[in-house]
Amino acid sequence: MTTPVTAPFWICRTCAVEHATRPDVCAICADERQWVPTTGQAWTTLDELAADGLAIEVTELEPGLLALHATPRVGIGQQAKVVRTPAGALLWDPLGFVDDAGVAAVVEAAGGGDVLVAASHPHMYGVQVEWSRRLSAATGRDVPVLVSAADAGWVARPDAVIETWTPGPEGEREVLPGVALSQPGGHFPGSAVVHWTGADGKGVLLSGDTIFANPDGTASFMRSYPNHLPLSGAVATRVAEHVARRPFDRLYNNFEGVIPADARAVVLRSAERHAAWARGDFDHLT
Repeated sequence: MTTPVTAPFWICRTCAVEHATRPDVCAICADERQWVPTTGQAWTTLDELAADGLAIEVTELEPGLLALHATPRVGIGQQAKVVRTPAGALLWDPLGFVDDAGVAAVVEAAGGGDVLVAASHPHMYGVQVEWSRRLSAATGRDVPVLVSAADAGWVARPDAVIETWTPGPEGEREVLPGVALSQPGGHFPGSAVVHWTGADGKGVLLSGDTIFANPDGTASFMRSYPNHLPLSGAVATRVAEHVARRPFDRLYNNFEGVIPADARAVVLRSAERHAAWARGDFDHLT
């Protein structure tokens, strides 16, 4: 395995997704699901972010599951997750910044096994290719970046490490033993989630913001979170029923939101509530 020399690349300051070139505007932010600042498009680099004092902090959410976040926040400010298994590790929703501490945490979680990088949807691509390159250099193994074929057109830094994927006959793709990607769509056509079995034997769902954990312990289903565009009731129901094909007790979104118990039932009830409001069942309350 050889690790190619990293060519210069640009990072959108608003979403923190890497770009091979610097266009006039980031296409991801120009889309109705995201936003371009009124002050205009701004770009940065890893060196500039490091000079700003950014650093990655690592916390354990539960046995076998780590969280990575950048301080100060970068871009959208997501919290990446690292799933640790006996066969290796999955870096989920990679940050728009990478440093030695973050790489070391993923390498340690892999324990000498395989390492893979994947994101729930294009807003969470971060510097996924750069993560792959640095993890490959640290492990001496090729580290693929898995991108849903349905959303591959949003990749702004093409690279040989990127592998497109589609769901298998069962609607999933197992990427490590006991760790499966599933694609319910919704937020984006290729929006994906991770199904994993925790150390206690109960199912865990890493939902990105395909399904978002709300402060009141419920869940929401949105086309755009910053612009408050909801999905239809039919799509919310479809997404919930898709992920409910597997049992799961806990749900973690792509920030700090958690549904700590009985999450499968909560997601199904939340989808029913969403659909009822979208149908107008509760218009009398407005």
